[in-house]
Amino acid sequence: MKKYLPYLTIIIAALLWSVDAFLRQSLYSLSPLLIITIEHGIGSLLFTPILIKYWDNVKKLKQPGWVSVLWIAFFGGICGTYFYTKALGYVGYIDLSIVVLLQKFQPLFAVSLAAIILKEKLSKRYLVLALFAMLGGYLVTFGNKPISIWDNNTIIAALFSLLAAFCWGSSTVLGKQALQYLPYTLVTALRLIITTITGLIIIIFSNWGIIYSQISYDQWKMLLLIVFSTGTVALFIYYYGLNRLPASHTTLFELFWPLSAVIIDWIIKGEPLSFPQLLGAIILLTSMTILTQENSNERT
Repeated sequence: MKKYLPYLTIIIAALLWSVDAFLRQSLYSLSPLLIITIEHGIGSLLFTPILIKYWDNVKKLKQPGWVSVLWIAFFGGICGTYFYTKALGYVGYIDLSIVVLLQKFQPLFAVSLAAIILKEKLSKRYLVLALFAMLGGYLVTFGNKPISIWDNNTIIAALFSLLAAFCWGSSTVLGKQALQYLPYTLVTALRLIITTITGLIIIIFSNWGIIYSQISYDQWKMLLLIVFSTGTVALFIYYYGLNRLPASHTTLFELFWPLSAVIIDWIIKGEPLSFPQLLGAIILLTSMTILTQENSNERT
């Protein structure tokens, strides 16, 4: 059973993330940056003892390790979550399946960046599958709508979602690199704490006038629920799995996220995807599965 635990943690994290968009619906009135800073701030308080325990590891961390940690904190913590929350805002936290499914470009970005950073070669098969993944992403986003009736908000949401996929995909690669230098508990703590500090600095110097009094009691309860489910808890068990699995295996099992999210969206709204969107979802997920599996086979 123990050998299957890393796979189970990635699946559980992916399943938790699939309901994240629904939990965030009540936070629609808040700034994405404020949401990010608060949820990471609460998580930081929980993981501060870990930072104290492993402080000697932090002091000994060299430049490559710091680059990895700072990357996952800024791009994975701030930018990825910000773009994702902005994407949800542009579809009014309603058409969630489009935003979530486009996150499955994340393995494409992860493998591509691994080729650049780790000098891995891209095969012709990879390039063909990448084109199919792009086609699937297009169909999922737009279905059979002609260009003349494309909704601007949907297009903008798709772009933000792709940016989030890049940020999180790159963070998978750099996160795996960070785990070569530090234990997964400390990587989790550093990401939470650095993201919180960065968010606070941006808020202080942005003149946005963001203050905690804007948050209602119910929204505070939802923020706490996110921290102890789809936020800090999901991140912690994700890094546990990533620490014990190749990044390619991890991205493969993350495909449970869009599948479960679409099912949940279907159940709640009672509006399934159109046939072109379903076809696009199949093409996208199949391409991503083959890509990540192929990469996995090459590593084993």
